[in-house]
Amino acid sequence: MTNSIKAVLFDLDDTLWPVNPVIEKAEATLHAWLSIHAPRVARRFSISSLRKRRLAMAEKNPRYRIELRAVRQASLAEAFLESGEDGTKVEAAMAVFDHARNEVTLYDDVIPALTKLKSRYATGSISNGFADLDAIGIAHHFNVSIAAHRCGYAKPDAEIFHAACDTLKIKPSEAVYVGDDPESDIAGAQFAGLRAAWMVRGDLRPREMPPHIQPDAILTDLHGLIGWLAP
Repeated sequence: MTNSIKAVLFDLDDTLWPVNPVIEKAEATLHAWLSIHAPRVARRFSISSLRKRRLAMAEKNPRYRIELRAVRQASLAEAFLESGEDGTKVEAAMAVFDHARNEVTLYDDVIPALTKLKSRYATGSISNGFADLDAIGIAHHFNVSIAAHRCGYAKPDAEIFHAACDTLKIKPSEAVYVGDDPESDIAGAQFAGLRAAWMVRGDLRPREMPPHIQPDAILTDLHGLIGWLAP
């Protein structure tokens, strides 16, 4: 079944690293920076209220469901404006957030598995987020990296999966996608013609798999992926 696989593509957040601790720390780091450099924003808006503002903007504007960094910056710019703070500091604030956003802790199996997989397959990432793989230090492990805010499509849209396959010059049926989200990752990849392996990390609250979605494989780590791919 897996002998025809030529490429292994990955989701990032909650597949290669746990994301909630990263975002929580990044938002706390940003708010601490605001308290020093833009105190009127920090006094007027809590971490929670900034988050609610951002989510409300994303709900109103479909563009922001793809461009996650852009909505964060736009909502922060509004907060600066309403607080009477210097809007030229927004870029510096975003740089603080970006730096913290990329301080991820990879799961222990990630580097060994990517190293082994790349010797046998093309490898890539497809993400709706805006993690910087160069800053994280793993960009060299991938032949292609597709981000929603750059390609204009977000998972589960088939176009974002096809963009990765087209770059690698393979058919969708020759790729497997590994991710944790049932709808965006598993259903999305399968609808696009890829096989899909559901990653269920033991340290995360398990997501519920709807009965109409049937992953091609269920994994608890990337070592299991290598075993499943083996002829």
